[in-house]
Amino acid sequence: MAESSGYWGGLVATDSPVRYRALFGKSEFRALFFAHSVSIVGDQFARVALSVLVFDRTGSPAWTALTYGLTFLPDLVGGPLLSGLADRHPRRGLMVTVDLTRMLLVAAMAVPGAPLWVVCVLLVAVQLIGAPANAARGALLPAVLGEDHYPAGQAVMQTVTQAAMVLGFAGGGALVATIGTSGVLLADAGTFLLSATLVWWLVRPRPVPEADGPSGSAARRTWWTDLTHGAGLVWTDLRLRALVLFACASGFYIAGEALAVPYADALGGGAVLVGFMFAAYAAGAAAGMLLVARLPLPARLRLLSPLALGACVPLVVCFTDPHLVLVVLLFVASGAGSAYQVIASTSFVLAVPDERRGQAFGLAVTALRVAQGLGVMLAGLAAEVAAPHQVVGSAGLLGVLAVLAIGWTWRTAGGHAHTLNASRA
Repeated sequence: MAESSGYWGGLVATDSPVRYRALFGKSEFRALFFAHSVSIVGDQFARVALSVLVFDRTGSPAWTALTYGLTFLPDLVGGPLLSGLADRHPRRGLMVTVDLTRMLLVAAMAVPGAPLWVVCVLLVAVQLIGAPANAARGALLPAVLGEDHYPAGQAVMQTVTQAAMVLGFAGGGALVATIGTSGVLLADAGTFLLSATLVWWLVRPRPVPEADGPSGSAARRTWWTDLTHGAGLVWTDLRLRALVLFACASGFYIAGEALAVPYADALGGGAVLVGFMFAAYAAGAAAGMLLVARLPLPARLRLLSPLALGACVPLVVCFTDPHLVLVVLLFVASGAGSAYQVIASTSFVLAVPDERRGQAFGLAVTALRVAQGLGVMLAGLAAEVAAPHQVVGSAGLLGVLAVLAIGWTWRTAGGHAHTLNASRA
């Protein structure tokens, strides 16, 4: 649809700072927050358990890596093909149904002696059906918080996601040693039950958003119309397209994380330095997200391009092969710059009509994950023929050039304006 359709409508500039305490004063947000947190921790536990299970049975690093990859790859299909369900069905009910289904599937994976091919099929199913639930949560959050508080709420969600992943990975091995792989998988199933319970009891039901036009009724909408309309909306609106490209720029600066292990080895730091490098990026990202979300809308829009550059520029310094302490600080700076993702993601969601948010959200997340996957793969291949610091520096430089081009598109579309039309056409 054309840019003049007013899909940026509803973003209201406010100069009042958002207090995070106010977010947790809302019972619906607390439910979504804790449901998401326990699910993420449980998923990381399960990833560790599955890796251990497959390696114990096969002794094959290749099969172990393949199983781990299966926890990510289905999202690339589920994102574009299934996210539209969040626009055709009540979002609370969809989230609860998906969580209960995933609980049963993960519990089946925990059956002792289950064939590995059965475990893999169940794993793919668990990941596939997660896409519409994630889209439903992303589309529901603005309705729960309101558009002024939504950026802060999204920042909190993204921050806790990173923290929960670290906690889940760190504790997963110890938990497997304590209660075994089947026990860990059953614990993951329990997190889905808890998530479904929190959402069902504390999030109020809302009707399916109605779209305008002859095909607007949810009863008349189909998977194909949702997919084509969602893709058409993102492709034809220059501002939405620029925001998706901003998200995809992470495919460049992710090179630092992708090469953390060989980079640390080249610096002579070993496993301890690997941990510091991962933690440095995560700490910078978490702090940056929480700070950026407190800014008023005009300031956030002004900072979108500079922060995106800030995620890439520090990595360019790696060309000089700096000392390991400086490398860690550069990773902190890159992580802080990556906080622009909060601005890009919240602006994107609020710019899309409520009745199309699920599908558009799924498409954007898919694009992001494809870009990151390609970035990791290409960085790994490049590191076979060049030193890690050279690859990371090159990725940073390419990222700077890409962000400059994306920023030009963003300015051309008028997205950098400090005030946006608050009325929908």
